[in-house]
Amino acid sequence: MSRLPLVTVVTICRNNKLQLKKTITSVKSQDYQAIDYLIIDGASTDGTKELLSATTGIRWISEPDDGIYNAMNKGIRMTKGEWVIFMNAGDTFASHDVISKVFRKDHYADVIYGDVIKGKTIKRAEPPHNSHRMYFCHQSAFVSTICLKEFPFDENHKMSADFKQMKQLYLAKKKFLRLDFPIAVFDTTGVSNAHRSKGLYDNILVVCEIDNWKEKLKLLPRLLFTYWMCKLRGA
Repeated sequence: MSRLPLVTVVTICRNNKLQLKKTITSVKSQDYQAIDYLIIDGASTDGTKELLSATTGIRWISEPDDGIYNAMNKGIRMTKGEWVIFMNAGDTFASHDVISKVFRKDHYADVIYGDVIKGKTIKRAEPPHNSHRMYFCHQSAFVSTICLKEFPFDENHKMSADFKQMKQLYLAKKKFLRLDFPIAVFDTTGVSNAHRSKGLYDNILVVCEIDNWKEKLKLLPRLLFTYWMCKLRGA
């Protein structure tokens, strides 16, 4: 490889100072030499801005936003890198050399993704396919900036804009590359984990919106079954 591609790590946060510190430490511990670190804060009032002001080697803004995906779209517009990975406050890289392992050689791909660690379990990413759900976490995916600008997050989907984006990229025949090792340790206290049925309902809306009728017949029964089971459990 003649040079290292610049990777922008985007962290979005709001009033989550302690978790943000954990993510900053993880990003700064990476041994990769071409990282652009960008933090999008939603006008926190818990000392986050003071933390950001005192932290070197980062770019940041702190201002009101219209939700998670609005903040992530700000990150896309502000990115300097050829690749972007979204690591929300509380998420960490699986090891200090993750980014180096990903970009130790050239990849002819638009989305590079791997496994994720949840709790003490490694959740394996699946091979690329058109699915009824995310089969990898956005915290474990490096996406070409060109693709992100072509397909930004749809802010009408409050829970599943990342699912819609990856489905759009797949249906647009972008190249997905799966790597067989963990990329990130996922913070399980996030919105999607706390409101499971709402996330599933938003997935249903995404499938109805962009899949053809054959794919709808294949994907919707699985989603609807899981959705109603979650509703019955009160999840």
